[in-house]
Amino acid sequence: MSTIFAVSSGRPPAAIAVLRVSGPDALSGVSRLAGRLPQPRLAGLRTLRAPDGGVLDQALVLVFPGPNSATGEDLVELHCHGGRAVVMAVEAALGEIAGFRPAEPGEFTRRALMNGRIDLAEAEGLADLLQAETETQRVVAMSAVEGRVSSAVRGWMQRISLLSARIEAMLDFADEDDVADDAELVRQIGREMAELGNEIAQALALPSVDRLRDGIRVVLAGPPNSGKSTLLNLMSQREAAIVSSIAGTTRDRIEAAVTRGGLPFVLTDTAGLTFETDDPIERIGVTRAEEAIANADVLVWLGDDQPPRVDALWVHARADMEDRHNTPTGRSLMIRSDRLKTIDTLWDFVTKLAEDLVPAVDRVAFNARQRECLELCRRSLSVEWTDPLIGGEQLRRAGGALASLLGLNATEAMLDAMFGAFCIGK
Repeated sequence: MSTIFAVSSGRPPAAIAVLRVSGPDALSGVSRLAGRLPQPRLAGLRTLRAPDGGVLDQALVLVFPGPNSATGEDLVELHCHGGRAVVMAVEAALGEIAGFRPAEPGEFTRRALMNGRIDLAEAEGLADLLQAETETQRVVAMSAVEGRVSSAVRGWMQRISLLSARIEAMLDFADEDDVADDAELVRQIGREMAELGNEIAQALALPSVDRLRDGIRVVLAGPPNSGKSTLLNLMSQREAAIVSSIAGTTRDRIEAAVTRGGLPFVLTDTAGLTFETDDPIERIGVTRAEEAIANADVLVWLGDDQPPRVDALWVHARADMEDRHNTPTGRSLMIRSDRLKTIDTLWDFVTKLAEDLVPAVDRVAFNARQRECLELCRRSLSVEWTDPLIGGEQLRRAGGALASLLGLNATEAMLDAMFGAFCIGK
């Protein structure tokens, strides 16, 4: 296996650049640049020298012998000055060492997974942590990194293993057991499998962690010239959409990403809904608006007629205009472009609705891939059976689904797809 190296502290220039070296030859290779290495986990100041003896930099060197390292193998960190020339020179010197090569995206984390330092759920949490832009995203991702997801799944796996062991014992001693006792044991194991399946179903009923990454979809919809684009600009606090008194100005969906109350939102301005048009472009815009309405997490309806969805937030828009000062019956609230407090009130309504769509920070949350594994496990546990051979097979499938969630039987293709999205140096 090659020894890999990469900058893990971000792109230079910076005050400090941390280069990580991991692999079977990490200690011997780095010693060629730094001389005698410091004691494990004790920082030592060393002069780094190129193969020709020229001074590259003075750096702090930290040694982490495997398997008790981040990657599970020998790992060295070089804390250098963060100028581009310094980093390039040190990387060039490392590249000249036999068996050394630059790391691929996510390769350090991938080696940690392969060496049992973390599981796939923890690696996915790390990926979410690296991309976190809000406090809620950070807290939920840290929960996965610290193993809360893995702990819950391993608990379910242990219960499945115990049930499997009881079925195996039943099969091994089938000739010695009383038939009535076997029947009662089958019913008992079946009940426990159903209870575990229901517990997993409750976990699946909770919001997915993907909503935090993708953002809550807030769609502004209504008839032409109902104030949707103005409202988008007010809610996003920037000129994201063209505003005009001419009906039909917005022909396609316009999106704006906003963070509010620690939650990520994607605001979508849509074409005005009209059902009498000969303009093919306008017709396409209306179709896309209808699709956005159907897929909205929160629908903000600006029309004077009834909203197309019963769960819509029905607002009375353009209330600053003449003859629209009073909020009609049935509307949730009134919006005025000259009173920004009404926009804050609208955001309060939207945020309250969104809180039920994202995972609570004190609960275990699963992403889409993990939820597929859990659903397969739940279905396997829900199959009714009387033959212990069938029960044992269903438990094997349920345990295999949970093993897939943790990456215990992950394929190379799946790992390539996941770690390819990581940055180099992680």
